[in-house]
Amino acid sequence: MKLQTAVDCGRSSIGISYSDKILVLGSCFADNIGQKMVQAGFDVCVNPFGTLYNPLSILKALERLASGEHFTGSDCVPMGAGAGKICSFWHHTSFARDTEAAFLADANEALDKAHDFYLNCNKVIVTLGTSYCYMHDGRIVANCLKRPAGEFQRVLLKPEETREILSGILIMITGKKCIFTVSPIRHMADGAVNNLLSKSSLIVAVNEVCRAFESMTDYFPAYEIVMDELRDYRFYAEDMVHPTPQTVNYLWERFTDFALPSEEKEKLLCAEKLFRQSLHRPIF
Repeated sequence: MKLQTAVDCGRSSIGISYSDKILVLGSCFADNIGQKMVQAGFDVCVNPFGTLYNPLSILKALERLASGEHFTGSDCVPMGAGAGKICSFWHHTSFARDTEAAFLADANEALDKAHDFYLNCNKVIVTLGTSYCYMHDGRIVANCLKRPAGEFQRVLLKPEETREILSGILIMITGKKCIFTVSPIRHMADGAVNNLLSKSSLIVAVNEVCRAFESMTDYFPAYEIVMDELRDYRFYAEDMVHPTPQTVNYLWERFTDFALPSEEKEKLLCAEKLFRQSLHRPIF
């Protein structure tokens, strides 16, 4: 009996290797996979601006990484909801600090390290979360920083707009290769219908771009694996939105089968074993 619909990922023409320098950008799923790569001993830089959700914010982050232009006081934004912290519209709230000076110090230190890494990396993994974006004073922001909703205008990127943005990413990183994924994490605050509309728009755009830039990009179907192979709520956390650790482990296994050369699989298993051993502390 077949009790699930299998998603055939094939083998990536881009792939990842222990000889690569890999930049990982995007939504929560990028954090999940990026952390797995860190634990497995890859040379990787993960979300140096924090979690990014929409395609345009990812493009802007790449542009900032390429230029290395420091953040200044003009980028500092007080967070809302009485948080009493400072962040920027470029960053996830994990970068928020008590003062402008502390925020700028940490943000620019992370930028400097990521700028050097970006210049020398040869692979980029981009995970797209949503087609919905929020505009503040005419520009799309990476995070609303818990500020009042009335300050923002919500817009839905059309597939052709997303395709143009993703094409811009690939043109900008010429000389590097890219693997795209669409995050399986559902944005249920938008409602079930709007979540599907958003994800569908991303998938249409990504697949068109992968055909147009076939020699330098590939697509890993993380969203499709969760929707078709793991279509059961036991694979979701208590919020019914984020994947469980078991689901992340399954996707990581499928991703390495998709992207990692078979001759490096033994090295991966050894590195993961060493990491698990490092978590055990002797009891005296």
